[in-house]
Amino acid sequence: MSSKIPRSFYFRPTLTVAKDLLGQFIVRNYRGKKLIGRIVEVEAYRGSVDPASHAYHGQTKRNEVMFREGGHLYVYFTYGMHFCANVVTQKEGIAEAVLIRGVEPLLGLEVMKRLRSKNVSSVNLTNGPAKFCQAFGIKRRHNGLSLLGNEVFLIRRKRMPRSTIGVSTRIGIRAGTDKRWRFFVKGNPWVSGKQNQQPIS
Repeated sequence: MSSKIPRSFYFRPTLTVAKDLLGQFIVRNYRGKKLIGRIVEVEAYRGSVDPASHAYHGQTKRNEVMFREGGHLYVYFTYGMHFCANVVTQKEGIAEAVLIRGVEPLLGLEVMKRLRSKNVSSVNLTNGPAKFCQAFGIKRRHNGLSLLGNEVFLIRRKRMPRSTIGVSTRIGIRAGTDKRWRFFVKGNPWVSGKQNQQPIS
């Protein structure tokens, strides 16, 4: 397996980081078991210039982690039942992040199924931001976790060819709906939403 992704990876422009996250491995050490998945779908959220971002109106207790330097995990609770996980990008104070929407499970599927539901199919295991967090055991206590540690981290893999990456508007938001900041691996069954087959430029 390749090396852990360094802090410098996350300091780059958020849209660049979002595209480059596709194909990278996310690793979770869970109670002595290693869970590994390949990131196949993400959405970028860009702080004060993005009305769909949690940080659009400034810093709050909820979004404080977004204002930290890149390479932290921003985990939030939504709809009173689900957790979603984001990779914080940019330098301290900029408040941008990339939501992990879809992950292809590679290792630890039995543990993932136990955390989700024993009867869930492998395709439905991690094809959504809340499903991913549940399958990987990511909860509120992981908010602010450094991705340079050993509990949750990313492993560098070869960058995906741009022709294999699809782009579309983001899902499930009411503001900033014109921004094409959702990126995904075309044709991958673990992509959560409708696949737009237009390649990224």
